[in-house]
Amino acid sequence: MYLEEYKRWCESSEFDEETKKELMQIRDNEKEIEDRFYKELEFGTAGLRGIIGAGTNRMNKYTVGKATQGLANYILMQGTQDKGVAISYDSRKMSKEFSEQTALILNANGIKTYLFESLRPVPELSFAIRELGCTAGVMITASHNPPKYNGYKVYWEDGAQIVSPRDVDIIAQVKAVKNYSEIKTITKSEAEEKGLFHLIYKDMDDKYLTTLKKLVLNPDIVKEQGKTLKVVYTPLHGTGNTIAEKLLKEIGIQNLYVVPEQKDPDGSFPTVDYPNPEDPKAFKLALELAKKVDADIVLATDPDADRLGVFAKDSKTGEYMDYTGNMSALLIAEYRISQMKAKGILPSNGMFITTIVSSNLALAIANYYNLKVYEVLTGFKNIGAVMREAEITGKNQYVFGFEESYGCLIGDYARDKDGIAAVMALCEVACYAKSQGKTLWDAMIDVYKKYGYYKEGLISIVREGVEGAQEIQDMMTKTRNKEITEIGGLKVLKFKDVDIDYVKDMQTGEISKTGLPKSNVLYYELENNSWCCVRPSGTEPKIKIYMGIKGETEEDAQVKLEHLKEAMEKIVTE
Repeated sequence: MYLEEYKRWCESSEFDEETKKELMQIRDNEKEIEDRFYKELEFGTAGLRGIIGAGTNRMNKYTVGKATQGLANYILMQGTQDKGVAISYDSRKMSKEFSEQTALILNANGIKTYLFESLRPVPELSFAIRELGCTAGVMITASHNPPKYNGYKVYWEDGAQIVSPRDVDIIAQVKAVKNYSEIKTITKSEAEEKGLFHLIYKDMDDKYLTTLKKLVLNPDIVKEQGKTLKVVYTPLHGTGNTIAEKLLKEIGIQNLYVVPEQKDPDGSFPTVDYPNPEDPKAFKLALELAKKVDADIVLATDPDADRLGVFAKDSKTGEYMDYTGNMSALLIAEYRISQMKAKGILPSNGMFITTIVSSNLALAIANYYNLKVYEVLTGFKNIGAVMREAEITGKNQYVFGFEESYGCLIGDYARDKDGIAAVMALCEVACYAKSQGKTLWDAMIDVYKKYGYYKEGLISIVREGVEGAQEIQDMMTKTRNKEITEIGGLKVLKFKDVDIDYVKDMQTGEISKTGLPKSNVLYYELENNSWCCVRPSGTEPKIKIYMGIKGETEEDAQVKLEHLKEAMEKIVTE
């Protein structure tokens, strides 16, 4: 079947000569042909994400066109085409081309668009959708994936990525576009004449910056301590520095060093293998600069600037200490919530949103400040869905939300994680700590001393291609069918299979429901405040194993975590 589809792409007038030329170069490589054509690049709950190239299982103008036509059909069914769609893109290869193509296909369907005049971060797009009153938004990005990838994320009018049931309905419309000839087209000049194509300029940056600056809780302390605090920042060749440098300087950070080799947007990411601030290797140049200038903190955002990675100097050892996503987000949370309480501005009906694979330290902080806790599935769109519900009902007021994958949101101005705001917030925490004669690392240790030494780990098992997808499925099935009563010497208290909405109390045998949307997730609640979770990634060819423990000391926590990691990997892979 894939060979027939390959042949059609090589011969049909639907496809341009450039595409055919690329495909002819692989005519003797059946494995490559199979990988490009064995399936259609799936428009899933996070939109599209895939390797750039010709073929049905690739990111190209045909797959992007199909996705956009399906989205256009859905918007027309809703009758909200006049509200328009905001579009942004990051520094990846083909991002600019895909963003303009998306705008013009929507325009050809009579839908107004607002395209950023140049690349901008995901959080600013989320903000702009709300600011402009758009019906939807599209971000062309593959987030932190390797350079050969690109992607297409769809947002709705609240500024959050689409969730059920809307995502299912949009997916159905995309699947209903059977032929590429159904994709409508219009020229840019025609679209402009009809008043459908609009650009977003720097005035949106100013509104976004003004909104973020209002969220600083101790502006005077930041201005005072910002005179001596030394900050190294890298956008890792992405969108971050379109905003970050200006923002930090405006709040009073005077000693800011942006890594020169990584300052400019570049989709080939020449200085990193993998532009992911979760990976300490991405910090190589930033840490070299930090040592040279004796920086206090080192910050990195991913290409679409929704994630933040952090290193901070421990003045006792002179070492730069690595923060996980849980650590940096929860340090921000503890600082902001404690300051809001001290200033009398912490809402009595405040809510703290976390995910089932994030640190249990979140629950400890929320309970300490008497905040209502919501635990959702992985993906910031699920946090956005709770925010939307709260906005409609007025029952709870958003205080903080985060997920372990290096993303948090410090205010309700947007509905996606915001690495730019997190950069600002971390600098504020560092300034506040400095005013108390402490470092950012001291502040982190203070959180552990207050609540206990929570530590989390993640194992990613990568399996690429057709066989890899099957292997991942097999690993999930085998693990699901195992009767597991203990992991690494820790008793399983509860087992949850979110896919079938099933919870089993392992002590009493009682069966109940998870109350979460259907998702391929297995969760093991263990004794001593420990837990494990297994799920396939929704955006990459990998199975992910998460785990968390609580220790008496940092050393104790590390030993326990390694033991649990080893045991859990064995369960999944054997």
